[in-house]
Amino acid sequence: MAALHANVRSFKTLDLYPKRSAPPRTWARFRCSATAPPRPRSYSVTLLPGDGIGPEVVSIAKDVLSVAGSHEGIEFRFREMPVGGAAIDSIGVPLPEETLAAAKESDAVLLGAIGGYKWDGNEKHLKPETGLLQLRAGLGVFANLRPAAVLPQLVDSSTLKKEVAEGVDIMVVRELTGGIYFGKPRGFGTNDKGEDIGFNTEVYSASEIDRIARVAFEVARKRRGKLCSVDKANVLEASMLWRKRVTMLASKFSDVQLSHMYVDNAAMQLIRDPKQFDTIVTNNIFGDILSDEASMLTGSIGMLPSASVGESGPGLFEPIHGSAPDIAGQDKANPLATVLSAAMLLRYGLGEENAAKRIETAVMETLNRGFRTGDIISTGMTLVGCKRMGVEVLRSVDSQTALTASL
Repeated sequence: MAALHANVRSFKTLDLYPKRSAPPRTWARFRCSATAPPRPRSYSVTLLPGDGIGPEVVSIAKDVLSVAGSHEGIEFRFREMPVGGAAIDSIGVPLPEETLAAAKESDAVLLGAIGGYKWDGNEKHLKPETGLLQLRAGLGVFANLRPAAVLPQLVDSSTLKKEVAEGVDIMVVRELTGGIYFGKPRGFGTNDKGEDIGFNTEVYSASEIDRIARVAFEVARKRRGKLCSVDKANVLEASMLWRKRVTMLASKFSDVQLSHMYVDNAAMQLIRDPKQFDTIVTNNIFGDILSDEASMLTGSIGMLPSASVGESGPGLFEPIHGSAPDIAGQDKANPLATVLSAAMLLRYGLGEENAAKRIETAVMETLNRGFRTGDIISTGMTLVGCKRMGVEVLRSVDSQTALTASL
């Protein structure tokens, strides 16, 4: 049990952004009094199942949110909208105006996955990934939080030696709406030799760097007090400014130990000695790559959630895995990353810590009972599909209430 609670606590609360108003939390008083129950807290959540395995895993996360919320005095109003390839097929664009409007009007957004072979040949403006970039920009979510913790139940699933992987607990804070993915000029052209060229621009302003750095310092402060800023300041001017601004901001966070590392070295160190890292902050493209690398330390990308937050408005919560079209519709997907994304939605998006812990505890208990999807199966464990894993997580959510009632 000690290991279980240690891993549940590894998801830190980040009180950086104003929460939407909700009735006072009187649920604890209700549970131990004979008075009439309080009015449940109510939130609207936009569901974006997307493509591939997205609809399968979002369906399970929706059920888990509903059940966990019911035990904590929370009601959800869900609205499902198309995005990505599904939106291209049904409406003609990867992010319909109605989808973005619904997302902006909600308290939080839960996304499944987007993309697939079917749309790989589309023009850029009709690619599912374009819809995701537009969604992030439209919501103004500039900080992407990606935890990568090796759970004791799954340490043998890591491709690294046990002594290297055991105890790894990293948070990657990735800048999400700037850098080379959004910089201009960009496009295609010809050079002076008449050759076709493609070009992109890596650009960051001081304010963009400062705001993501503040988030990272706050995250590190609530974890183990270590922050590593990853850049390529020996070559790139944008990285030189990045390092300068992060270093300047460090004086306001004297309780956080700041270090700097070039991205190529960071990629190597994540494999050689991952436990040296606590919190990592980096730009959009480096964060995209390093967070995926960090995810494989855990043994499966199917276990890792993410939260994308901004200065105001709803956050965007999603598993970091892709749409996995090869196994879509076959009941083989691992839904736990999406379930844990729902927990992050509760904690970072709605400020509902108890409900978030309930879901995280349920996931750990389900793993402790030996249930595994194909991506994390090991000798002696019980192989289950996506739906059965969801059923077992729901059973663990309910068992916590039964245990509390029996005490």
